[in-house]
Amino acid sequence: MADTGMDAEVVIAGAGPTGLMLACELRLAGVDVMVLERLAERTGESRAGGIHSRTLEVLDQRGVLDRFLAAGELQPVGHFSGLYLDFEESESRHPYPLMILQSAIERLLEEWAGELGVRVRRSAEVVGLRQDEDGVSVELGPAAGSARRTLRARYLVGCDGGRSTVRKLAGVGFPGTEATMTALIGDVELPGLPEDYVWIRRCAGGDFSAIAFEPGWYRVITSEYDRVADRDEAPTFEQLRDSLVRLAGTDYGMHSPRWISRFNDAARQADRYRQGRVLLAGDAAHIHFPAGGQGLNMGVQDAVNLGWKLASVVRGRAPESLLDSYHAERHPVAERVLNNTRAQSALARPGPQSDALREVFGQLMVFDDVNRHLRHMLTALDIRYPADDGHLLSGRRVPDADLKTAGGITGVSELLHAGRPVLLDLGAGVTAAAAAWADRVDVVEAVSEDDHWFVPAAGEIPAPAALLIRPDGHVAWATTAGGPDLAALRRALTTWFGPGLPG
Repeated sequence: MADTGMDAEVVIAGAGPTGLMLACELRLAGVDVMVLERLAERTGESRAGGIHSRTLEVLDQRGVLDRFLAAGELQPVGHFSGLYLDFEESESRHPYPLMILQSAIERLLEEWAGELGVRVRRSAEVVGLRQDEDGVSVELGPAAGSARRTLRARYLVGCDGGRSTVRKLAGVGFPGTEATMTALIGDVELPGLPEDYVWIRRCAGGDFSAIAFEPGWYRVITSEYDRVADRDEAPTFEQLRDSLVRLAGTDYGMHSPRWISRFNDAARQADRYRQGRVLLAGDAAHIHFPAGGQGLNMGVQDAVNLGWKLASVVRGRAPESLLDSYHAERHPVAERVLNNTRAQSALARPGPQSDALREVFGQLMVFDDVNRHLRHMLTALDIRYPADDGHLLSGRRVPDADLKTAGGITGVSELLHAGRPVLLDLGAGVTAAAAAWADRVDVVEAVSEDDHWFVPAAGEIPAPAALLIRPDGHVAWATTAGGPDLAALRRALTTWFGPGLPG
C-alpha cells in the first residue's frame, strides 16, 4: 500500500471463520488488510460442525464452495431443539446442511486468504486501542516479540470471540440473559455405544447426544440444567465422563479425548456494532445457545455484509455513514437468533411441562408452513433487509436463477465471484442508467431461463425485468416489466455505492 503511515487499511482481530471471511471480502475489493491472532497456530479443535444453506450460497457466490463440499458431507435433515426439520430442494441450489468441522472451515478459509494476499500475524494479542479522526492505534501484547507492538490502521474490526477484548476496549455494552445450564462437549472414542442409539436422549437432569463425525470417534454433548459452571474453570475429560454417567447411567466406555469444551445458554448482544472506527462481527457481537448450528453461519454472514461496505468507505467511494447500515441490518438478525435459541433452550429443559410443550410443538411441526418457517429461520434464507421500493425481491437474498447470457448459460451466483455489485438487466433496458457507476458496478444483460423465481417467505414470483444486486447477494433494487423507475435505480446506486462519476 502507499506510504500513508498506516500498517494496514483494516486490521482484523481474530483468525476464526468470521475474521478470515471478512479479510477475504476486503482483499477481493483491493483493501490492504492484516489479521491479528493471539494464538501461535490453529488449534485443530473441531468446534462448530456445519454450514447452512445461506452460507453455502455465499461461498458459491465467491466461487470457493467446491473446496468446502469436498471436505464435508451433506445431510438432508436438521433440527429445532432436537425436533427434526425436513429440507426442500426447491428453496435453494444448496438446500441441505453441510457437516464439516470448524477446524476444516478455518483451514480452507486461511488457504483462500493466503491466495488473495491477506497477511495473518499470529502470537499477536490486542491489549489496547486508541481512536482518532484518522485511524486506530492497536497495541499488541508482549507475545508479539521483537516485532512492532503498535500498529496503525484506518479501521479495526473485532472478530475475537465472545469474550472480545476489542469490544471491551471500545466500551461497547454486551447486555443479555445469564446462563441457566451447562453443556460439556468432547470428541472421544465411544466403543460401548449401542448400535440402535438415537442421536439425542432426554433425561431427568438434561440430555445427551453422540454424533459420529469420522469412523472410530464421536462428538459427545451433555447438557445439565440448573448447574452453571464457573466460566473461567477449564473443562476436563473427567467432568464430561461424570456428566454422561449422571445422565445416561454409563460412560459407554468413553476414552481418548481429542478435545473438551464447555458452553451454556447465556445470550448476549453488543448494543452497537460500530463505535467510531471500531466494528464488531461474529461472536464478538453476539453469543447464544448453539442450538441449530447458527453461530458460525451468522458470523460469516456478518463478514459478507460488512466487507463490501467497509471496502467502499476505505476506497473513498461511499460516505462513512454507509457503515451504519451494517448495524441496522445485522443487529436485528442476531436478535432473532438469540430469541430462537432461547426458545430452543426452554424446549430442551427437562420436566413434564417441557415434555408436554415438546409434544405439542412436534405436532405443529408436521404442518408444512411451520416446518418451512423454522427451516428458513435457522438457515437465514428468509432474511430481508430494509428496502426503499416495494418489490418482493428488494432486501432479500437473490435466488441463484439460471440465466442465458452472451457467454452461455450461467447462474446468478457466478456473476458475484469478484465480490462486486451487479446490475442485471433481464430485458428492462436499464443498463445506461448505471453509466456513472461503471467503475464499481458490473452490468450484465441476460434472459432468465425461468418465468418464475422462488423466494423463501414469498413463494413463486414472476421473474424480474432487472435487479441491482449488492456484493453480499442481497437485492438493492428490482423492477418488473412495464417501465422501470430509473430515478429509484439511481437512488439505490447512490445509497449503496456512492455518488456516480460526474458527466
